[in-house]
Amino acid sequence: MTARKTSRDVASRAWQRMLSGRRLDLLDPSPLDVEIGDIAHGLARVARWNGQTTGAHIFSVAQHTLLVETVLRHEMPRVDARMRLAALLHDAPEYVIGDMISPFKAVLDGHYKAVEKRLLGAIHIRFGLPPVLPEEITQAIKAADRGAAYLEATELAGFSESEAKRLFGRDPGLSDSIRRDYLTPWTAARAEKQFLERFGAVFA
Repeated sequence: MTARKTSRDVASRAWQRMLSGRRLDLLDPSPLDVEIGDIAHGLARVARWNGQTTGAHIFSVAQHTLLVETVLRHEMPRVDARMRLAALLHDAPEYVIGDMISPFKAVLDGHYKAVEKRLLGAIHIRFGLPPVLPEEITQAIKAADRGAAYLEATELAGFSESEAKRLFGRDPGLSDSIRRDYLTPWTAARAEKQFLERFGAVFA
């Protein structure tokens, strides 16, 4: 007969070892255990849309975050570096918890959100952002996220334009060359490299 797990047992194993050697505690994440290399490596290997996208490679969360930051700059050309950094990191907790599709998040209700919020707060502090962003910044990033989701849905995930418009809003109107590049799924190595390069450009 298996012994019942105690809260102490759960807490003692609620961490993930990263390739950097850091151990990130999911119950009480420390900014000191957050490394951008771990984030880039993980996000480049996490699939958007549960992998249900066209192309030879997954469309990674790393590539998605770069697309979101591009949409943000397109819609707000004078946006400052801190806001671009926040956009680039908006899905950073997924290097630990993966990219759960919205319907599954709804099933889990608030439990998933609590873990995600703790992780994002620690990541923000690590890179000089407030643990909770001002509401206007949060909303601007969410709008850019919806624009990126519209493009991904119609170009990669098989959604009709009318369905994507109903779920995600409007096409953000990026140029054809940007769309071709950012909506062609990259290798994990390229996604990781370009994420790190963009992080270096906006984090000073």
